[in-house]
Amino acid sequence: MMKINPSQVNQFAVCLNNEGYEASLEVGKIYRTIPDETAQINSLIRVIDESGEDYAFTANRFYPIELPKPIEDALLSVAN
Repeated sequence: MMKINPSQVNQFAVCLNNEGYEASLEVGKIYRTIPDETAQINSLIRVIDESGEDYAFTANRFYPIELPKPIEDALLSVAN
C-alpha cells in the first residue's frame, strides 16, 4: 500500500512544457498533483490533466508550487 504523507495530499504544480501532450496539458496552468512514490522514483509526476483523470508525466514538464490556503481551497473546490 502506498504511503501518503498528509502534508503532500494537496500539492500543485505549474506546467512548463506540453510538447506532445497539447490536448492534455496547458503551459502555465496550475495542476493538482497526486502523491505517487513509484512515479517519483522514475522521474515522473502524477497530475490531474485536462480530461480530469490522473496521469504520470515526466517531472521536468512541471514546477511544483505551494499555494496560500485560500487559493488551494478554491482550486480544490472547483476540481471536486
